[in-house]
Amino acid sequence: MTSSDVLEAPTGRADPAFPLFSLLGRLSESRGWAYFLIIPSLILIMVVVIYPVISGILMSFQELRLTRPGSNGYIGFEHYIDLVSDRIFLRALQNTVVWVIGGVTSQFLLGLITALALNRGIFGSRLARIVVLLPWILPTVAAGHMWALMLDPRLGVINDILVRLGFLDSYRAWFADPSTAMPAVLVVALWQGFPFFTLMLLAGMQGIPDDLYEAASVDGANPLQEFIHITLPLLRPIIVSTVVLRVIGLVNAPDLLIILTNGGPGDATQMLSLYAFNKAYASFDFGYAGAISVVMFIILMVFTIVYVRALRATQE
Repeated sequence: MTSSDVLEAPTGRADPAFPLFSLLGRLSESRGWAYFLIIPSLILIMVVVIYPVISGILMSFQELRLTRPGSNGYIGFEHYIDLVSDRIFLRALQNTVVWVIGGVTSQFLLGLITALALNRGIFGSRLARIVVLLPWILPTVAAGHMWALMLDPRLGVINDILVRLGFLDSYRAWFADPSTAMPAVLVVALWQGFPFFTLMLLAGMQGIPDDLYEAASVDGANPLQEFIHITLPLLRPIIVSTVVLRVIGLVNAPDLLIILTNGGPGDATQMLSLYAFNKAYASFDFGYAGAISVVMFIILMVFTIVYVRALRATQE
């Protein structure tokens, strides 16, 4: 008997690894292999995304107050019924619409103008790109306190400049006046948010082939016509994504408002996110805060679907 015969002789029992390998081999040749590979991702999404969302929705149907532990329990749609008659919630909803429309419109226009200027590649444009991004890189806490100091009614440098130039007769308390609190906060949000649009739109502009502009120039198109018929249509996917992301950011982020006004004076700058935050972490009413968050979630979902479909229909 040779050594090869010994190696080829049956051992009398099957290796337990062989059936597993054969099963994986058959599975890799079937359509179920793709689903098998995404199981870890689905588990991660379930744990990180789905479970918190469902937990927040279920929380909105419960009375969950840390200050009243004995009265907690399921109450159905009571929180949602209370929202309809809640004056602060209705005012916050109105302010949120103004905040989002004013913020996104102003930030997009300034970001577009800045991106067009930087896209020309003039001398110093690389340094200008870094300078433009500084407001976006700066932490919100630092930016908020910086602007609160510059707009201070006693020591603010902006008040001093406006008085010296003759635009104001005296120093003004911008965040303490209901008529100027919202515009002042929108200016701060514009300063901080427009670099996001600048960065994304500039990246999209640099991806547009120069041949298109050269052909349009040969056909006699002026810069405005090139912008309308070449730049804007090719930037549409980026515009859609950036607007949706910025709307979500403005609706969900109360950090800047907490630093500058905390919803005041009165309810002049009260927003849904800020109202939900205060209900949860000031009043410890997590059930009511959950109901406000669910309303915000529904509004954002509806907006995103309608906005994307409307632009898609316009493009077609």
